[in-house]
Amino acid sequence: MSEPTAHRLKRGRLAFPHLFALPRATIGAAYLVGYVLLDWISFVHPYAGYNITPWNPPTGLSFVLVLAFGRLMMPYLFVAPLLADLVVRQLPFSWTLQFATTAIIGGGYSLGLLFLMRPKTRFKPARFSLRDLFLLLLTAVVGAAVVAMSYVSAMILAGLLLADDFFSASLRFWVGDVIGVAVVAPFGLMALTRQPLLKLSLETAAQFAAILVALAVVFGFPEEQYFQLFYILFLPIIWMAVRAGLPAVTAGILVAQLGLIIGVQLYSSSGVDVTAFQALMLILAITGLVAGAVVTERHRTEYQLRLHQQSLAQFMRLRSMGELAAAVAHEINQPLMAAGTYSRLVSDGLSRGEHNHDPSIGEIAAKAAEQVERASEVVRRLRALVRPDKGKRAPTPIDRILNDALDQCRPELTLQGIGCQVTVKGNLPPVKVDLLQIEQVILNLVRNAIEAINKAGAIGGVIIIEAQQLKSGDVELIVRDTGPGFPEGLQAEELPPFATTKATGLGIGLSLSRTIIEAHGGQLTTGGDAHGAIVKLTLPTATNSND
Repeated sequence: MSEPTAHRLKRGRLAFPHLFALPRATIGAAYLVGYVLLDWISFVHPYAGYNITPWNPPTGLSFVLVLAFGRLMMPYLFVAPLLADLVVRQLPFSWTLQFATTAIIGGGYSLGLLFLMRPKTRFKPARFSLRDLFLLLLTAVVGAAVVAMSYVSAMILAGLLLADDFFSASLRFWVGDVIGVAVVAPFGLMALTRQPLLKLSLETAAQFAAILVALAVVFGFPEEQYFQLFYILFLPIIWMAVRAGLPAVTAGILVAQLGLIIGVQLYSSSGVDVTAFQALMLILAITGLVAGAVVTERHRTEYQLRLHQQSLAQFMRLRSMGELAAAVAHEINQPLMAAGTYSRLVSDGLSRGEHNHDPSIGEIAAKAAEQVERASEVVRRLRALVRPDKGKRAPTPIDRILNDALDQCRPELTLQGIGCQVTVKGNLPPVKVDLLQIEQVILNLVRNAIEAINKAGAIGGVIIIEAQQLKSGDVELIVRDTGPGFPEGLQAEELPPFATTKATGLGIGLSLSRTIIEAHGGQLTTGGDAHGAIVKLTLPTATNSND
């Protein structure tokens, strides 16, 4: 995989990371098999018996291959059309025309893909914003027009088609290739970079069922009503776009296209205008994709806004901490300076041997002790200020704690392309905790894991959280990640306050988390290896709590 493409795909969530580690020859061979198979399946209603069909999904597969795996895969774009003609149509042209048409298809789409992959174009296949979708469709529309007109012109020059066939043959070729790219390319790129592509739910099942019902309605009436009833398909597609965004709607469009082709083959006569059907399908696909991209971009904007809000809240906390530190330093500095002055006076008096004759030495020593006590009182008040308040503890289900904490991390996890798997083993009893404090501990651990995974440059990083009940009755939480792990010899119980391994860290997160957990009657320990860090913490259940 080329570096620019690999860099762009790191921005997304790789669903199949091992796929990108395969040799290029293996990927290319799989592409050729898929291209020929799709060409065979979609060889329906060909124009004059040639490879000019109303739907050409192999073109979309070619876009996925190059955009996902890089420019070095482009030679396969020249081999695939020739291989498909050999297997599916037994080489219908002379060798001269065969190589010419292969060069037109491979060269035309290679130029379009090179335009998309230019650094100045800034096309990001893993992100798929509205701008990226527009660039993809524009490349497909222009590229397919150039390829279609060149392909048909070559066949007219070879005497296989009449000049009068130029417009109708070019239109069918153009519609077939554009709809192939619009249906297959977004779905393929989303499937490779999203983990998972679809969230299985009753609503998702209802959406796909609605597509099948709409297709049944379209083909359940006489052919003359097909085109009027086709617009029923817009309802489930828009539903998917509005509710789940671009990843879901790409799958819905693919299912609608497959159902449409099957319906035309099974329930329509040979006189049905398939090109007109596909033109409507193209409008449906573009409408659904644009609507899905708008919704996805809105979600992305909301995530960014929440991240900014969290950053602002963190900044305000740090500012408050700075103000608190300045106030504490001011309050504690005066008694310490006074105690130092008194101590020096006592020391001077003792060195001159005046302690037996000057009663003021004892008074000065008492004043020094008084100032030290005053400083100690300031520290005690500060500890009382930040000490966990047991009065706010209440029995709380562990799944609620995890859900509330992870909801706050979800935007950052999505933005960084990091998966988070949560497993709650068994029916765990509630734990007696201060909800906000324990949520803060989990937030700190998850954000530490996110930073560690990013620092390691890992693709498709995962954070795993497990909850289980120990034999002692306490509930144990285990947080694992696929980052570089803790530095050798670093343990939470040995970590002093303000010690940190981060260039911009304050060193209070893990130490404060340990303090909070121990104040609740639990323990926090660290472990793991170079393949990831492990943090374990225990919390007493409501029945085991001593509070």
